[in-house]
Amino acid sequence: MSTSIEIKIYNGYGHSKNMVVYGHVFKGKRKKQPIFDKKGWKHTLSLLKLFFLRPIGNVRLRLFFYDQIYETTADEDGFFKFKWSSSIHLEAGLHDLKIGFIKNDNSTDCFTDGKIYVPHSTQYAFVSDIDDTVLISHSATIWRRLRELLAKNAYRRKLFSDNVVWYNMLSRSGTDPEHLNPFFYVSSSEWNLYDYLHDIFSYNKLPAGSFLLSHFKRWHAFFKTGRTKHEDKYRRIARLLRVFPKQKFVLIGDNSQRDPIIYTALVNDYPDRITAIYIRNIKKKRTAHTLQLFNALSPAANIQTCLFNTNNEAIEHSVSIGLITREECLG
Repeated sequence: MSTSIEIKIYNGYGHSKNMVVYGHVFKGKRKKQPIFDKKGWKHTLSLLKLFFLRPIGNVRLRLFFYDQIYETTADEDGFFKFKWSSSIHLEAGLHDLKIGFIKNDNSTDCFTDGKIYVPHSTQYAFVSDIDDTVLISHSATIWRRLRELLAKNAYRRKLFSDNVVWYNMLSRSGTDPEHLNPFFYVSSSEWNLYDYLHDIFSYNKLPAGSFLLSHFKRWHAFFKTGRTKHEDKYRRIARLLRVFPKQKFVLIGDNSQRDPIIYTALVNDYPDRITAIYIRNIKKKRTAHTLQLFNALSPAANIQTCLFNTNNEAIEHSVSIGLITREECLG
């Protein structure tokens, strides 16, 4: 196989006994990484190029982590996953790794560096949707969603007011600046948009976290962007609950699509693992249904729920249940 490939690694997560990292293998190497600050048609072209990348499958890969070496083979769509246990105890924080592809002579080439995050075992873990939870995306209407994607670069995308304030307060809840609470951004957006979303979150100073996105799409499926089976979102969050058995989780989403159904199903299946559910009230016609789902939760689960219209309401609720303190609100 030609060494003209690109290995894309997404931020991994785990603890000593259960480490996970994902990525894709693409044909060819991009001359430079995309920067999503272009305007007008230049931005549109840059974003469309993400759907013209060519994943290649059945590539053998080798991961190096401290003194450990693991191998796997990418799926037919270029997606790969490494899952392993660490041979040493890992302190909370970021840890380095690298992945390369295995050549015919069994040597390793085309190394790419990656990171894996290990949270402190006593911390909260936050799972957040992205579209219409953090970003104003109009995801329930495909044409309005596409307009947001194609017309606005990473620095022009609008976030809901005070979202950054709330999320950063949550990230610091009960911990210190060196060991922030982990955030997992679980979305129906495709892996194609990883760099674009990463730029948006970094530019707006949202808490750094691991993105868990949906299957990579090629150009011919572009008009189906953001449309994926919602059962997959349930499985991704359930996997997090299994990987981090000591963490208490808070789930944050909106009612423009199926987050209330997915989150309440997770509470029913993992009643002792979830502390609170927050749902942004995007679709007022679904207010009654969302509250009905909340009311149907077992009282024994003792789950705090909040259907909110503004982030100030969510912040006040977070204070009322002790998730953040009044002092943190005052800065």
